[in-house]
Amino acid sequence: MEHSVNEATKPVRIAMVGLGWWGRKMVAVLEAAGAHLDVVVAVEPDPAARAFCGEHGLALTTSYEQALARPDVEAVILATPHSLHEEQIEKAVAAGKHVFCEKPLAMTKAGAEKAVELCRKAGLVLGMGHERRFEPPVAEMLRAAASGKLGRILQVEANFSHDKFLTLDKSNWRLNAAQAPAAGMTATGIHLTDLAVKLLGAPRDVRVACENLASDFPQGDTLSAHIRFQGGGTAYVSATLVTPFVSRFAVFGTKGWIEVRDKAHVEAPDGWVVTSAWTGMPIEVREVGPAEPVRDNLVAFAQAVRGTEPYAISGDDMINNIALLEAIIKSAANGQVVTVG
Repeated sequence: MEHSVNEATKPVRIAMVGLGWWGRKMVAVLEAAGAHLDVVVAVEPDPAARAFCGEHGLALTTSYEQALARPDVEAVILATPHSLHEEQIEKAVAAGKHVFCEKPLAMTKAGAEKAVELCRKAGLVLGMGHERRFEPPVAEMLRAAASGKLGRILQVEANFSHDKFLTLDKSNWRLNAAQAPAAGMTATGIHLTDLAVKLLGAPRDVRVACENLASDFPQGDTLSAHIRFQGGGTAYVSATLVTPFVSRFAVFGTKGWIEVRDKAHVEAPDGWVVTSAWTGMPIEVREVGPAEPVRDNLVAFAQAVRGTEPYAISGDDMINNIALLEAIIKSAANGQVVTVG
């Protein structure tokens, strides 16, 4: 996609779709990234959003179609329930709008394939809310893997858990087993599998233990998944909804290993503790200062829309991750090994 110099420097004009907890977080970081993105309208049916939009100077509509019809909207950001993503992406593409979608992209491999192909055929950018890739120590880890510095990647161990949902009203869609199945998988675990797929490639099969040990959440509250990959290697992923915040991602290779621990949830990032070791070298522990990966992901999306930089998350990675999610949901229901379709 080619653009003039002047057009390439213009902010991408956005419709922000969904003003729940995470949608409001994204508005805040978009304001900080004003040189790259500009929210021209918000879409939210809840009347309580009026006060928020007034505070932030945002036009508000309850109609997604109305927002898509605006000629000043170039792209949409979907911070909406998972079950709505497929239809909303299809409508956005039909209207010629680029799409940034919060995770998960879809609930089935077929749904992910359709979304990726629709955007590809239309020449539109599809961005994903996998901000973990944009955390500085995680980005450094991915570069070390891609360059061969870690050697042959053997294994991933990861846990991303919190207890934020304990305070949610029981009617919230995040506590609906059909909308958000398999304990913390769609809330947090999906980020871990995204990184595992990036490091180890297409998944082969998965076995899941999903239990309800400390809540009445209909989707369960404690999940662990053991994943095998087509090219060899394994990943262990844990995603729990009833423990204080923890986020740890570790990758092990033949030449070295790296573990990244978040000091705080990404909604208010406070830096990372990175532990690593390389063949023949002592273990090293260092701290990395705060950054704003949610903003950096959105800026990367805007740059891709303007054609100045390619977007970092490939369509194949998106599809492989959702194929794995679909298998995890199936295995969570019966505890059996499920082949990734």
